[in-house]
Amino acid sequence: METIIYKELKMTEINVALFARFNRYQEVKKCWRKENEQWVLKDIAFTEQWGPAEYEYLVKCLKNTIKTGGTVIGAFHNNVLVGFTSVENQFFGSKKEYLQLSCIHSSYESRGMGIGKNLFSLACKKAKDMGAKKLYISTHSSEESQAFYKAMGCVEAMEYNAKLVDEEPCDCQLEYRLL
Repeated sequence: METIIYKELKMTEINVALFARFNRYQEVKKCWRKENEQWVLKDIAFTEQWGPAEYEYLVKCLKNTIKTGGTVIGAFHNNVLVGFTSVENQFFGSKKEYLQLSCIHSSYESRGMGIGKNLFSLACKKAKDMGAKKLYISTHSSEESQAFYKAMGCVEAMEYNAKLVDEEPCDCQLEYRLL
């Protein structure tokens, strides 16, 4: 694959057309669930494939991220979006040290090329520059998603964000200490 260009996106660059060739597809076979204070890998199978409604909602969310002082970073190959991440600008936690990594996705055909790892690194740098001590991730509980975050050095969050847990009760709540 040729060079991937990473850049912070402006609100005017975020629209449904940006995602025209982005493929948010995932076949899930197993998911992590917390039972009796222990994490258990369970056989939970489904396929996730975003369509027009999901991309329209995503565009609203990403525009709001920028509007509220957060950041959205895109990864491009030949001017086509192949990955993106977003960091919110609302501090939370008992010490107000967390900022949320609200999105990180690589297009299906572009996975395994280090794009997610680079986006995660850029999101960490941005969150640290914004004054965060920790990055908070309410993330998909699939085996593959959790393997990615574990490889990045994420651990179970010391403090759970109740609002995010309520929104996605099956998500795993993770954190990454920004050094």
